[in-house]
Amino acid sequence: MNPKVYLVGAGPGDPDLLTVKALRLIQDADVVVYDRLVSREILALIPSGTKKVYVGKASGKHHMNQDAINELLLNLARSGRMVVRLKGGDPFTFGRGSEEAQYLVANRIGYEVVPGITAAAACSAYAGIPLTHRGIARSVQMIAGHCKSDEELDLNWKGIANPDSTLVFYMGLANVRQIRDELIRAGLERQTPAAIVENGTLEDQRSFITTLENLPEMVTTKLIQAPAMLIIGKVVQYASELAWFPTHTGEEYVADESQQLGA
Repeated sequence: MNPKVYLVGAGPGDPDLLTVKALRLIQDADVVVYDRLVSREILALIPSGTKKVYVGKASGKHHMNQDAINELLLNLARSGRMVVRLKGGDPFTFGRGSEEAQYLVANRIGYEVVPGITAAAACSAYAGIPLTHRGIARSVQMIAGHCKSDEELDLNWKGIANPDSTLVFYMGLANVRQIRDELIRAGLERQTPAAIVENGTLEDQRSFITTLENLPEMVTTKLIQAPAMLIIGKVVQYASELAWFPTHTGEEYVADESQQLGA
């Protein structure tokens, strides 16, 4: 059998959201190389005899850098084992899966991508927020909310600040004030509805609704921790009506009395 690495999306955390193919590969693998954002519930689906290698990365704290991960995948594949590279969300959506694929191609190792549900789709759905809605939002922008080496974001804020679009920021907690300030400076209304979804799709999910102006304060006062998604746009107004997944905020999706949706 020719060497091959499977780049598998684990989705946002809820094991029921794994694809059938992802589950089959996880259970057939000889070795699973997994990220920090792969949930405990999904890791529990890996058979006990399967070798597991943790290569998680957090902001400013890398268990293994990307070059080392690339080399690890190469060596495991050359050893003749069936390798599953398990990534939170989708491998090709802010998952650096394309970099790993390029390295494998350059070294003549076959690979296959198994898409996973990305956090933008999952966290919004579990918070009762449609990413698009007829007459309200016709497009979605998925945006990386941080840069390498903790640099300030350098984005086309004018292009992003579209009131008819839904903005979803991945990994944006550290830069939430800059995100707020730049979007307002670029013309987005201060009262644009905004949401924070922490630990989306998991039992300890917390969802908070506020406005763009008050977004940084909500992050601070509610002690929001990663992983968390920032969702900004008029579609957030539907959360109080469409929320269906149990949340642990005790806030009923209201930031404060003056910001009740629809008021």
